[in-house]
Amino acid sequence: SLEFLYLGGNFITSIPPELANLPSLSYLVLCDNKIQSIPPQLAQLHSLRSLSLHNNLLTYLPREILNLVHLEELSLRGNPLVVRFVRDLTYNPPSLQELAGRTIKTRNVPYAPSDLPENLVRYLSLASNCPNPKCGGVYFDSCVRQIKFVDFCGKYRIPLMHYLCSPECSSPCSSASQSSTSQSESDSEDEASVAARRMQKVLLG
Repeated sequence: SLEFLYLGGNFITSIPPELANLPSLSYLVLCDNKIQSIPPQLAQLHSLRSLSLHNNLLTYLPREILNLVHLEELSLRGNPLVVRFVRDLTYNPPSLQELAGRTIKTRNVPYAPSDLPENLVRYLSLASNCPNPKCGGVYFDSCVRQIKFVDFCGKYRIPLMHYLCSPECSSPCSSASQSSTSQSESDSEDEASVAARRMQKVLLG
C-alpha cells in the first residue's frame, strides 16, 4: 500500500525492477543519484502520478514509459538525454538459429511441437515483432537498439528506446530516404498525440 517513496540524494546506480510490485505507488523520487537506465518493469506502476529522475545519468527512456497512463509529472532535467542526441546502432549479426527462426516466423512455415526439438519450440515462442510498419519482420536475440525522439506536449523531445530487427530498418536506401523520413516524423507525431494526452508536465529545464 506504499504511495510515496523518496530515494533522492543517494548514490543509487540502478533501479530494482521489484519496485514494480508496489501497485499503489503514486510518487517516486529518484533524483540526484547516478542512475543510468530505467527498467521497463516500472511501466507496471499504473498508479504512478509523479516520477522525479532529474540529475541522474540517463541517456534514454524505455518505450514502456508510455504505458504509465496516470503519469502527470516527469522530471528529467540534469540528465545527458536532455542536452545531447543519443543513438546506439550496435548490431550483432544473427546466429544460424535466429536466421532459421526468423524464416519460420516470417514465412509462416507450419510445424508441430513434435517436429522440432523442445528447446527450438521454446525459442520460436520468444519472437518479437519489428516495430517498423514497413518491415513485418521478427527478431529474437539480435536486434538494433535505437533511440527515437518523440515529441511530448508539443514542446519537448524525449528519447525512447526501441528495437529493430536489422540495420536496414533504420538505414533505408537513398531512393526512399525522403519518404522514410516523412514516415518517421509522422510516427513521432502519432506517438506524441498519445503521449500528450497522458503527460501533463515534463520538466526538463
